[in-house]
Amino acid sequence: MGKSHDIATMASDGFTFTGAVTGVGGLKSTQVFTSSGTYTKPSGVNKIRVYVTGGGGGGGGYGAANDMGAGGGAGATAIKLIDVTSITSVTVSIGSGGAGGSGPSDGSGGSGSSFGSHATANGGSGGRHGNRGDTYGGGGGSASGGDINIIGGSGNNGIDNMVTNGTDYRPTWGKGGASYWGGGGRGGVYNIAAQTGRAYGSGGGGGSAASSGAGAAGKLGIVYVEEYS
Repeated sequence: MGKSHDIATMASDGFTFTGAVTGVGGLKSTQVFTSSGTYTKPSGVNKIRVYVTGGGGGGGGYGAANDMGAGGGAGATAIKLIDVTSITSVTVSIGSGGAGGSGPSDGSGGSGSSFGSHATANGGSGGRHGNRGDTYGGGGGSASGGDINIIGGSGNNGIDNMVTNGTDYRPTWGKGGASYWGGGGRGGVYNIAAQTGRAYGSGGGGGSAASSGAGAAGKLGIVYVEEYS
């Protein structure tokens, strides 16, 4: 169920609003969906702008000794201005974040989010586990239907057998991909577990053999709706 925010209340909480949206009246309120539900248009709203973001992919498992899994890819984001004068409600679907892989297992992909048939944002792919030569990060999801369609960021690569390859633990290995809303989870290192996706739609970090850790889950998606008179 979306949460509605009155502009006067938001202003009293320290929010400020500048500029105008071309072709629409003033911003009246917003609704935020972090679980699937139904968008219901308030009275007096004629146009809305929606931001639809898919779920992030999970990070890959560490694989085996001296390995590190790759980060999961981020979900895509579709942004669209919609005339809702003849619309009363729209079905909203929120994509889940993909699970992290354990041991020699790849992370799972995140699922997609949508705002009815108006805009769709696919989830990011899971990162690969560390015990393979092609330990690359999960790819970002793609979007469709928006006025702007933003591909999610790819997860950082992992590494297979870092001792043999003469490398060490770097903070960039296994980091989850960034979404429109922010960055992904950090990869595991030594005795520190991988982080789940930080921002909505971002990817989870890859697991590290040093901590025998699994990859972390991606963050769920989101639908954010701005409502204009």
